[in-house]
Amino acid sequence: MSNTIYPRSPYEKMDGWVHLPRLIDKIRLHKAGQLHEDYQPNYLNKGFDLAWFEASGVTPDALIEVVTNSITDGQISDWIKANVSKSDADKEALQNNLLSYGTHGALLDRLIQRKAESGLQDRHDIQCMFQYIDADEGRS
Repeated sequence: MSNTIYPRSPYEKMDGWVHLPRLIDKIRLHKAGQLHEDYQPNYLNKGFDLAWFEASGVTPDALIEVVTNSITDGQISDWIKANVSKSDADKEALQNNLLSYGTHGALLDRLIQRKAESGLQDRHDIQCMFQYIDADEGRS
């Protein structure tokens, strides 16, 4: 059995922001020295993490500080509500963008590669990276 502690599903939302709860978990796990090595290359400055920071206008350092100084998700949510002024349309655009990862081009090739590496090549229901992550982490 694996000792890996997985962050929440990328589908989970906080204040309308997809991926934010997962990003919070990754920050907490990193601070505790428990963020698995597989997550290190994309931590904060690539992939979904970077996409969230770019869409929200929050810097990684600012979110790290908020997460570090907060005990609950509610405290982080309060900070997001007070400091991130993006529209529901902005949040939906990020969600649509992230849900398209792995559906075409080089990202589709990457999804196919990741599925094969994980023994999930026969899972034809996995059509995007969010679905792959949930399957790979044992949620589906």
